Amino acid sequence: MHTSGDVDEPRYGWVVVWACFVALAVIFGVSYSFAAFFEPFAAEFDASRAEVSLVFGLSGLLYFVLGAFAGMLADRHGARRVASAGMLCIAAALVAGSVAGTMTQVTLAYGVGLGLGIALVYTPSIGCVQPWFTRRRGLAAGLASAGIGAGTLVVPLLAAGAIAAWQWRGAMQALAVGVLLVGLGATLLLRTAPSATRRAGATVAGTPLGQALRGRRFAWLYAMCVLGAPSMFVPFAHLSASARDLGVPEAQAVGLVGLIGIGSLTGRFAIGAVADRIGRPWTLVGVMASLGLSMGLWLVARDYAALALFALWMGLSYGGSVSLMPALCMDFFGARAVASIIGTLYTGAALGNLAGPWVAGRVFDATGSYATPIAGCGLLALAAAYSAWRAVRS
Repeated sequence: MHTSGDVDEPRYGWVVVWACFVALAVIFGVSYSFAAFFEPFAAEFDASRAEVSLVFGLSGLLYFVLGAFAGMLADRHGARRVASAGMLCIAAALVAGSVAGTMTQVTLAYGVGLGLGIALVYTPSIGCVQPWFTRRRGLAAGLASAGIGAGTLVVPLLAAGAIAAWQWRGAMQALAVGVLLVGLGATLLLRTAPSATRRAGATVAGTPLGQALRGRRFAWLYAMCVLGAPSMFVPFAHLSASARDLGVPEAQAVGLVGLIGIGSLTGRFAIGAVADRIGRPWTLVGVMASLGLSMGLWLVARDYAALALFALWMGLSYGGSVSLMPALCMDFFGARAVASIIGTLYTGAALGNLAGPWVAGRVFDATGSYATPIAGCGLLALAAAYSAWRAVRS
């Protein structure tokens, strides 16, 4: 039975949502499985931690930067083709990495190949969801992007088990098979919404990419992404280390990153649904301000309970902001170039992904304290909230 609010939301839209959920779970699950391969890489190739860390940093840099181009390809050729090509690229990168004989070969395969593949899947998949929905666009975007949190929680555990059973080379090959079976199966279900389908002689409604890039609203949204990125990535790299400095046991310290994932998963589900009721634009401002305020708790935390509360709070804010961005791009700019616009905005996170954790580590090495990086992240996130407010008012 359909209600009046479902007229513009065909049932197949929910198939696309769950296909996107699975696709994002696969690609980010593989990406964050890098932690399980860290020690095997270092031992196999007698590599330093800096050399091994470069693989992950390079992958993240590439998928954020190349996401804009992937979005343009998806707007022209369709999300299914582009995202499916990305899954094939990821599987090939894993197979190539599994037979690598040097750390350089691992970097090219796992770092460059995986980064390219994730770029081809991420933006086209999340951009494909938005045009299917109107009234429940925030909920749909939240459900789809929740795949990132789910994959982050599940796939690294599977990778660790596979390494224990088949060594790291066999584990990478097993992941490649999983990408082909599960990931490619998901991307093949992606379909362009009727409202975004390009017909001969007709133009899809919405703002062209070039016009969007020249607008003040886009500029403020981009500033929000640049300013907010360090607060999203520094905790992933340094929260566990800061907990160890306070005497928190190893297992609990590492588990704090899992709590960020739980908070993020909750934020993607809950905040998207709430935003549909109270307004997506102002909810974005709220979650960015919440991200900045959460850093204050990290700054004063002196025990595990406070750090755990911070991890959940930060994850909730981070997950909510990530789930709202695609829906808001559709709200503000329409379907015409939505994947391209989303991808271009995500390039703003590239610097934070690569430089944020590195700068925080350098400051700690020099001062013996995380206080300055944490305070800096908080101030930058509050500046990001101001940028979001300006974007909403534009």
